[in-house]
Amino acid sequence: DVQLAESGGVSVQAGGSLRLSCAASIFPLDDYAIGWFRQAPGKGREGVGCIRSRDGSTWYSDSVKGRFTISSDNAENTLYLQMNSLKPEDTAVYYCSTQRTVDRFHGFGDPDLGSWSQGTQVTVSS
Repeated sequence: DVQLAESGGVSVQAGGSLRLSCAASIFPLDDYAIGWFRQAPGKGREGVGCIRSRDGSTWYSDSVKGRFTISSDNAENTLYLQMNSLKPEDTAVYYCSTQRTVDRFHGFGDPDLGSWSQGTQVTVSS
């Protein structure tokens, strides 16, 4: 299994920016997707965005599109989530995850079958 270690979660004011990092023990050699989920208090888990390894294509949820950017440093096996123009509704625990398919980030299939980080709290105050 891929081991994922996440860092960067803090409290920030609305309109501010944060960058989360996710260090992977290894990036899988085959086709996979790596990205971020989040879970807000009292809500279900939501796919935020991901990168597909085969072609570098990205997907973002409508709620973060245009504000969040995912990038990767393959030499360092590290994934980043740059979050700009943060809103109070972005408050959640954020998880880095590797999945066999992008569809699992879209809400299809069982994402529990993938690898997960420990999660980091992001709090955006108004």
